[in-house]
Amino acid sequence: MRRLAYIRLMTRSITVAALQLPLPGPVQLNVDAVTALVEEAAARGAQVILPPELFEGPYFCQVEEEALFANAHPTADHPSVVAMQALAAKLKVAIPTSFFEKDGPHYYNTLAMIGPDGAIMGTYRKSHIPDGPGYEEKYYFRPGNTGFKVWDVFGTRIGIGVCWDQWYPECARAMALMGAELLFYPTAIGSEPYDADLDTRHMWRRAMQGHAVSNCMPVIAANRIGAEGDANFYGHSFITDEWGDLTQAFGAAETGVLIETIDLDRAAKHRAGMGFFRDRRPQLYGRLAEDI
Repeated sequence: MRRLAYIRLMTRSITVAALQLPLPGPVQLNVDAVTALVEEAAARGAQVILPPELFEGPYFCQVEEEALFANAHPTADHPSVVAMQALAAKLKVAIPTSFFEKDGPHYYNTLAMIGPDGAIMGTYRKSHIPDGPGYEEKYYFRPGNTGFKVWDVFGTRIGIGVCWDQWYPECARAMALMGAELLFYPTAIGSEPYDADLDTRHMWRRAMQGHAVSNCMPVIAANRIGAEGDANFYGHSFITDEWGDLTQAFGAAETGVLIETIDLDRAAKHRAGMGFFRDRRPQLYGRLAEDI
């Protein structure tokens, strides 16, 4: 009797991590703390490891202070970028690294995509710049001029927005249309100094869970925690699956690493089956690109 041979098909997968920790400064202390968590994540199998936004120091945008522009550096010379390049090369991991960039007379809130060989694959300059009490980013940063970016790592393509970008469905959809299969968001967000009763942590999560649902792909978000000046950063870092369900999540106080292994082929199957990209009607969306 002939035996039937069954072949188990291998699926594409990737293991990702989000870091959550206090980042009160100074620079070397913060870089060392992030380094320790990156090493932990890599030891647990993570391939793409996401630290929070502007992790090299305290979140300085709470106030408008011209002396703080001295903390910006060109990409290749920035201490947090240099440190993460060496770490990525040592551990063979990818580290999206947010930093304060100086480019001639201009300043940006920039992300360097550092690949597993330690090289900078390119940079993304934050597109949406907030301005309000406790988040005075328009004083420091020009709006990004790179356009949205995606990056090919470990057999997939990832999209990365930075903090305020995470509220915009257009940003998430643009990266998905560019071929991203996962969306990452490094973040620095917490209390609102003008309204002690305003707590955005749940809507913050729900906005990004909506991106996961609408684009049928996992979302990874990393936030800082703890008191810095007048701000209290609320953490709640998380990882979703392609349905938008939380698979890993922290609360407001934990320091540590969230790890998830993602089945990319399962997500791709779901994305095709839902038909959101098939049924788009871009000829009707011109109003989205017009000024109000």
